Amino acid sequence: MSKALLVIDVQNDYFPGGNFPLWNTEAVLENTLRAIESAKAQAVPVIIVKHIADSSRGPAPFFNEGTSGVEVHPAITVAAPDAPVVIKSFADSFFHTTLEEVLGNLGVTELLVCGMMTQNCVTHTAISKAAEKYSVSIMTDCCTTVSEILHLIALHGISTRVALAASTDAL
Repeated sequence: MSKALLVIDVQNDYFPGGNFPLWNTEAVLENTLRAIESAKAQAVPVIIVKHIADSSRGPAPFFNEGTSGVEVHPAITVAAPDAPVVIKSFADSFFHTTLEEVLGNLGVTELLVCGMMTQNCVTHTAISKAAEKYSVSIMTDCCTTVSEILHLIALHGISTRVALAASTDAL
């Protein structure tokens, strides 16, 4: 199988000083950076997904275009400078995006999913109708959300539909 590492919404607004800081972001960032390095060492492509709020619906609480908060965390950009960036405006990273095209061009059959927020964009992408043609795993140590309990509830809830793995086991 041809793997790809999908890094979803690791953006400045989710970190301290951003408009919607999440729980455990620094540890998740470090784990994600290690996963990116491992992927690169194994020639596994890294794809970055970036959420931009739909301005036609009015101002959003975070991820507004033109703000520093919408930018991908600089450590991710440094770790994967050549990674394709897929822009989305819905929780499902496949919905109205170029993700399927990018994956098809890379010949991907297996998705390793990580990012922010566990119960929203990570899970919605992992169980997307469009994801059904891939073998999908969520790397549990490379995801976070607003609290540890919500993170764990989301992982438990999706565990009947998608494989869960530590990043060191997945890569």
